[in-house]
Amino acid sequence: MTDAKKELLDILLKKSIKTGHFILASGKESDLYCDCRVTALDARGANLIGEVGWQLVQEEILPKFPQAEAIGGMTMGADPISLAIGMYSAKSDKPLQVFTVRKEAKDHGRGKRIEGNFAPGQSIIVVDDVITTGGSTLKAIDAIEAEGGKVVAALVLVDREEGGREAIEGRGVPVFPLFTRKSIFGTK
Repeated sequence: MTDAKKELLDILLKKSIKTGHFILASGKESDLYCDCRVTALDARGANLIGEVGWQLVQEEILPKFPQAEAIGGMTMGADPISLAIGMYSAKSDKPLQVFTVRKEAKDHGRGKRIEGNFAPGQSIIVVDDVITTGGSTLKAIDAIEAEGGKVVAALVLVDREEGGREAIEGRGVPVFPLFTRKSIFGTK
């Protein structure tokens, strides 16, 4: 593990990852709670997400999907992660464009569901902060595909290893986590 990834994990453990008894948004009970927004909205945490995330994109995603040109996901969890990685990518000769997916289309202005630097036909890396069931990532994939984007990969900050990865990969989108429950705690 690189020093940057180790420092990012330390921040996640200090600020975002809690153990105990929790009821999740899905209604499921769990002994693990991840509020990654606290880390992603921390100045140092965001910088490390950008560095470690961009490294993952360069080493694992772009070799398989060199056509990837934009990164984004469902607001709000994906927003700071996508932006941090996009900002780090600006140092390269092929920076990623960043966008966000609204939960529903605006009812005013241009009525857009996807905001930012997105265009139909782009190859997309979809982002999520945490995957449990994969539901929010799949909603983002649906919205991106409905607007003409082609999702080639999913990058997640934490995979809780509770079936979400399998659900997303069942749609033909490979998942690339920065951390998994196993990599954080050593066991599932």
